[in-house]
Amino acid sequence: MSKRVIGYSIFFLLLTGFFFLFVFWGTDNWKAKSPVVSSVKPFNFLNQDGKYFTEREMKGKVCVVNFFFTTCKGICPRMNGNMHNIYNEFKNVPDFMIVSHTCDPERDSAATLKRYADSLNVDEQKWVFLTGRKDSLYQQARVSYLLDDPGNSVKDIKDQFLHTQFFALIDKNGNMRGGVYDGLKQEDLDKLRTDIKTLLEEKAGNTGFSNNLFGQ
Repeated sequence: MSKRVIGYSIFFLLLTGFFFLFVFWGTDNWKAKSPVVSSVKPFNFLNQDGKYFTEREMKGKVCVVNFFFTTCKGICPRMNGNMHNIYNEFKNVPDFMIVSHTCDPERDSAATLKRYADSLNVDEQKWVFLTGRKDSLYQQARVSYLLDDPGNSVKDIKDQFLHTQFFALIDKNGNMRGGVYDGLKQEDLDKLRTDIKTLLEEKAGNTGFSNNLFGQ
């Protein structure tokens, strides 16, 4: 192969590289992204104010999701204490929200969740607390957020009790990204903070909410 051919080949490769750099620089397309592992399915629950809260309220926001119950004396206080630290760090970010669901709706009515939210002294537009039908709540935990084994749903719902310390992270398009985070482990919490910041920098796309992942 002549030197001229080699020179042209190198020039063409460099030109191609600069072209793609020019096209994608400054966009999200050139960045390595955490994988999409699930998507949020349509739901309709009650928030702490007794008002309906659906998947549409999460549109365009980066959301951290968890499940707990107000009478828990075990992992829940520690878990939500760590969640409160996350809240304090991102509470002034417009595109951020925390969505906490009760796993004990028989005891955790909207009024009970309101008292719990008040005790945390948080902005309840930024950190919402949801209750609803037990089977629907557990379905969301297992199918949308992968916070419990879906196989557990084969049992009688009355005999089930979901108790998990894991968090899910949802992007602006209604997709669960990466995996789950242990709400009791500092290394996972540190990674969650980093991943939240990364997702906040991403722009909402034309998929997710608009193609029925979140319903219409």
